[in-house]
Amino acid sequence: MSENQELNPAVDFIAGTLAGAASLVVGFPFDTVKVRFQNPQFAQRYSSTINAFTTIIREEKFAGLFKGITSPLAAVALMNGLVFSSYRFLLKVQLDDGNNIPTMLQIALAGAGCGAITSIVTTPTELIKIRQQSLVTPTTAKQVALDIFRQSGVRGLYRGATSTILRDSGYGIYFAAYEATSRYLNSHASFAARSETSPVEHGFLTWQTLLAGAVAGIAGWLFTFPFDVVKTRMQGTDGSPLVQLPSRPLTSTSAVTPILSQMYSTNARPVNPYRTTWSTIVNSYHSEGYRVFFRGLSPTLIRAIPVNMATFATFEAVVHAMS
Repeated sequence: MSENQELNPAVDFIAGTLAGAASLVVGFPFDTVKVRFQNPQFAQRYSSTINAFTTIIREEKFAGLFKGITSPLAAVALMNGLVFSSYRFLLKVQLDDGNNIPTMLQIALAGAGCGAITSIVTTPTELIKIRQQSLVTPTTAKQVALDIFRQSGVRGLYRGATSTILRDSGYGIYFAAYEATSRYLNSHASFAARSETSPVEHGFLTWQTLLAGAVAGIAGWLFTFPFDVVKTRMQGTDGSPLVQLPSRPLTSTSAVTPILSQMYSTNARPVNPYRTTWSTIVNSYHSEGYRVFFRGLSPTLIRAIPVNMATFATFEAVVHAMS
């Protein structure tokens, strides 16, 4: 290889697929706990991350932690393949010369762009997963998907698309954090610009890649977690009217009063507080304060460390083996 590995979408796609499968198995139990914390229906049932794990295992057996894994596992090839191959492609198209080392801004833009592209797959996949994880009675992904389609059509499967795109734009921070850490620890074996020297031979996969992956996972989630909370709350409902609001205007002079005043209108018609991205943000803040946007962050950050270690270690190893 030259200093910058030549663009090979097939290799990136296959490596991304295997990396995604590894990360999914490692991190799914933590994701289930995160979704339970974020869903208002379950949020008050658990006092801590450990309590959530033990309660789910006690009430739903160990399999309860993997409830809903079928949907993302079925789409993992397309989803993670798209993440890595589209990221590498968007990175390359920004470079005038393939031998140039990309700047951190170019890496961040490529990451944000790949997030927008992959949201086409992640939106319906995570919608189905969240609906499954929110059901105590086991239900297959196919059943959930058919119910959503019968009720709302294709549009229903893309409920929460805006918040998903906003969240997945965090891939910009994610890849930038990985690359910055990689360059700091071992510049000749960075992700965006691999050298001819194998990272495996230099021990890069034994600790530098693992550390860089952990940093990337934490940085990415810290930046995007509030949008993930909004997405979960939206996708946990079907968008139909749910709550009868009082027929009185608000008297508060806060910045959100105009929006809330419209919602608490004198017409007093049923309104779903989670029907849109903005209404979800406003209602969540009004009813539970700013802390709601970080509910479930603890298990997510814990999960991010082993998951992203597995993701990048697997990706780097597969790319090296196939190249």
